[in-house]
Amino acid sequence: MTTRILGLSAYYHDSAAALLVDGEIVAAAQEERFTRKKHDARFPARAVDFCLREAGLGVRDLDEVVFYEKPLVKFERLLETYVGFAPRGLGSFLAAMPVWLTEKLHMKREIKRALAELAGCAEDALPPLLFTEHHHAHAASAFHPSPFPRAAVLCMDGVGEWATTSVWLGEDNRLKPLWQIDFPHSLGLLYSAFTYYTGFKVNSGEYKVMGLAPYGEPKYVRAILDHLVDLKDDGTFRLDMSYFNFATGLTMTGAKFDKLFDGPPRKPESPLTQREMDLARSIQEVTDLVVMRLARTAHAETGADNLCLAGGVALNCVANGRLLREGPFKDLWIQPAAGDAGGAIGAALVAFHEMREQPRTVPNNGDRMRGAFLGPRPADAEIKSFLDGAGAIYERIDDPALFDRVAEILESGAVVGWCQGRMEFGPRALGARSILGDPRNRKMQSVMNLKIKYRESFRPFAPAVLAERVSDWFAIDRPSPYMLLVADVQDRLRIQMSEAEQRLFGIEKLNVPRSSIPAVTHVDYSARLQTVHRDTNPRFHELLTRFEARTGYPVLVNTSFNVRGEPIVCTPEDAYRCFMRTEMDWLVVENYLIEKARQPKRDEDEAWKREFELD
Repeated sequence: MTTRILGLSAYYHDSAAALLVDGEIVAAAQEERFTRKKHDARFPARAVDFCLREAGLGVRDLDEVVFYEKPLVKFERLLETYVGFAPRGLGSFLAAMPVWLTEKLHMKREIKRALAELAGCAEDALPPLLFTEHHHAHAASAFHPSPFPRAAVLCMDGVGEWATTSVWLGEDNRLKPLWQIDFPHSLGLLYSAFTYYTGFKVNSGEYKVMGLAPYGEPKYVRAILDHLVDLKDDGTFRLDMSYFNFATGLTMTGAKFDKLFDGPPRKPESPLTQREMDLARSIQEVTDLVVMRLARTAHAETGADNLCLAGGVALNCVANGRLLREGPFKDLWIQPAAGDAGGAIGAALVAFHEMREQPRTVPNNGDRMRGAFLGPRPADAEIKSFLDGAGAIYERIDDPALFDRVAEILESGAVVGWCQGRMEFGPRALGARSILGDPRNRKMQSVMNLKIKYRESFRPFAPAVLAERVSDWFAIDRPSPYMLLVADVQDRLRIQMSEAEQRLFGIEKLNVPRSSIPAVTHVDYSARLQTVHRDTNPRFHELLTRFEARTGYPVLVNTSFNVRGEPIVCTPEDAYRCFMRTEMDWLVVENYLIEKARQPKRDEDEAWKREFELD
């Protein structure tokens, strides 16, 4: 008998839905992609609707719906925290309580009401609604889809109900909890405190801190370890909460934090200084140190050869790369949607494998995430109908001529929007909703950042490389399909810096080419790479193959198809709108090729562009 389970995450940030049929992940998507509201935390009604339509199901066809955390336990933590820190935090308490008492405390009722509205039925006709713990969902999302029959599992994030760090042993179809670190002592919140302090937005700007780190020096590491974090040899730690406001206040850091680091937080959008670069480098090095120690402890306690990672900290690909190079495990696997969105998959997997005690199948090749291509794919008729309605000028080109043409366009130095196949699940664009460029072009990084992404000039771009050629170009001997590992470019590709260039500081380093693929080589000769596999993304693989045939380089610049402040595009309409409002040269939606120079100008796009540039 077929088992159908829907997993949900919602009401904090990055709400999502995922559908399992007989244990197989058949669909998953974040709500933000449909609503166009970044990090949308509302009930994922549109994501649920997509998942069910993808499988030809209705809500009432489901066997269970599973939510990714236990709201009452979370409420208990909130109350205990306020009592523990009283009288501090009264303002935060008064701001939070009305929302909890009117909405979040009654989350079961809210979820049922939303499901009933989708199903068009009474609540008593709905399938059972179950709840799993937040870190259990993270651990399940990491272990159950992994290629390992047995593995240690390390989950690190801001906070779930109580846990901020947890260690598990995954074996067969079970997850055994070993130990955890509880709120307020949180590696994720420590990193977010520095995200806030360096002037970036918490829960979305952490990538910026990671990208900024190589421009700085680790001058604050000692201060962090001496004052903020009591770090033990086994990786466990406690924060000195007198420096932080996040437990009871409306900011991440307090006056004592400001004094330690010589001034108030940087104001958002103000110029970056050497201080921010040094802070970013320092917190990255501390994060690396904590992760390495935790991993060594997990290895010693479990004896496992492999490690699985989930939670928001698992998106820190710099720490992941170091863990792979220097850590005790033979291999590691990271859930591509490691943050809260991936909790939807984890919750469903807990229900199937652990509540229903269904066996787990370990794939012979790869993992169970299907390359993370789990979202919607537009039909040919849908694309044509939209383009005709928008008055777009286009060509429809069949395979394989399309790939040759696009490779030629990329070789010429043009920037291409690439919308192909099923949308990715998770925060990375992996060649389904991507913006592509030639990595040999020295100006490509600044052009993409400033004229297309409308974001900070220092932000690095990732290389997408043919999986079978990765070791020829990067110092790594295994796949990195989800852009979650950092590796150095091979020595033969590097350009050595002159004495004058070596004396440069901070952002001055940006325009010094580091390798023969300068657009994807960061200032420290590293790259956050994605390996492209023929079995999971044959169209992107074929494009890279054609580009290599023309240039000798099996590598392309790959960044997400969006601009700052907007979610990655989902539909042909989203893609065309983003294309028209930026300086992209070409757009490819499945087999439809669209040149910017031939498109009719739209006043609304020109007005949006002017407003965005002013912002």
